[in-house]
Amino acid sequence: MTLVLRFAAGSHKGLIREGNEDSGYAGPRLLAVADGMGGAAAGEVASSEVLGSIVRLDEDVPGADLLTLLGDAVQGANDRLRQMVEEDPQLEGMGCTLTAMLWTGQRMGLVHVGDSRAYLLRDGALVQITQDHTWVQRLVDEGRITPEEAETHPQRSLLMRALDGRGQVEPDLSIREVRAGDRYLICSDGLSGPVSHQTLQDTLGSFYSPEQTVQELIQLALRGGGPDNITCIVADVLDVGATDTLSGQFNDVPVVVGAVAETPPSSTVADQSIRDTPAGRAAGLGRSPQGAFGPAEGYDGGYGAAPAGFGPAEGYEGYAAGEPPVYGTEDFDDEALPKRKGKALKLSLAALVALGVLGGVGFFGYQWTQDQYYVGVDGDHVAVYQGVNQSLAGLSLSSVHTTYKDIELKYLPQDQRTHVTNTISASSLGDADDKVKKLGEQATFCHKVSDARAAAAANPALPGTAPTGQPGTTPAVAHIGFRTATAPAPSPSVPGRAAPATPTASATPTPTPTTAAPSQSAAAPATGSQGDLPGLTDEERQKADSCPKP
Repeated sequence: MTLVLRFAAGSHKGLIREGNEDSGYAGPRLLAVADGMGGAAAGEVASSEVLGSIVRLDEDVPGADLLTLLGDAVQGANDRLRQMVEEDPQLEGMGCTLTAMLWTGQRMGLVHVGDSRAYLLRDGALVQITQDHTWVQRLVDEGRITPEEAETHPQRSLLMRALDGRGQVEPDLSIREVRAGDRYLICSDGLSGPVSHQTLQDTLGSFYSPEQTVQELIQLALRGGGPDNITCIVADVLDVGATDTLSGQFNDVPVVVGAVAETPPSSTVADQSIRDTPAGRAAGLGRSPQGAFGPAEGYDGGYGAAPAGFGPAEGYEGYAAGEPPVYGTEDFDDEALPKRKGKALKLSLAALVALGVLGGVGFFGYQWTQDQYYVGVDGDHVAVYQGVNQSLAGLSLSSVHTTYKDIELKYLPQDQRTHVTNTISASSLGDADDKVKKLGEQATFCHKVSDARAAAAANPALPGTAPTGQPGTTPAVAHIGFRTATAPAPSPSVPGRAAPATPTASATPTPTPTTAAPSQSAAAPATGSQGDLPGLTDEERQKADSCPKP
């Protein structure tokens, strides 16, 4: 059995972004997508440099450990970004994601940092084989939101890991066994965001060739609004037969797309070391005459256009000649030149429409934020916020709706205090008020516990110790705040701490001498292990254990 990869790659800047910060590389052994970030701080430079640094992995069949090779290559790429920032401080803030697969002929090594994704379609079922390194994914892992809520969460693009030249990068590394018939998809979030998992599965299972599939995936992302740059690679694992005489030729044609095809990496070290390899020529980083899907320089021999008489390879029966051309492969002739002015006008109108759409999206997006609420911290107290807990262009998208001065953080158990500090999401204002009410009840209880412990510490005789000459008598004053003193209930609309308890005249009745039971010591605490808090039920004692200790 001889397994080979058949692959295609494509990239589009989308309908909103001014430029393309994504980079993609597909070769006979290396498949990689990098999504640049940083905007004016050169996200396209970061993605190009990272792919330019790791493309040497596509030279030969890996002889060393796959994970070691991938880990070292990613760390080297991160070091390269750090060096560039040191040389040019204006690049501070640039970075990129990276999802890459290294093929040996039997196994795939996978490295992943950020929120680009890798998928595997096997036996008709599509599985995401990477995990997003985002804040929203962390919330899902902690059970704070559902995967469905994560898809529309306003902070879904907030990365927790990326290649940015700062410190040691921590990539996810794994090995995958491959089978003939497997289909892999690597893509930036410009595809996985607007296109649902089910649609991806249906599309990947509906087309024979990787080229057709990449075409359709990009079109789906554009029909979904194209809010971000779109880059994807589709690769099939095939068991080739003896009749597939051109498989080797096609499998040795690397494809470079996106920013890396337009913005050559400035690193000469990597370029010199791989200049004479197929991967090196692909990473020579001049856009080929055939555009996004075309081969790199040195591969002008007809990629995508089969010679006369060429039929489909085994595994692609039904993939007929004369299919629609892939993006970027159209030939331009003289007849098209007079149409350029009309095309420019259409582009201008499209730009105006896009600006109108952006304005509308911005307005309705802001309106949506004002219908959101969460519980957080305002100084040393609990508060309900209106909006979402993030900023846009330096402006906060939330404000304090209500501050509860009577719910102090210091009286909340540590776990609740941490949750409030990290913010607690709420489905509505009423839900937020309910959460605050429960916090207020806990804070009120812990405040009473604190007062009782302070009283017990100030007068050790209070917790159940009988006065001299009156064995077995327990002063009633020891129950202040829990039994004999009754605090007014808090207002239903303000779940705050109740007013401090005031002992009544009946709180200290004249003690009546009694005889201690034979099985109980006169000096024993009235409540067992909670000697400083007599009169509590088991449930109250458990609740008191969670209160902050003085």
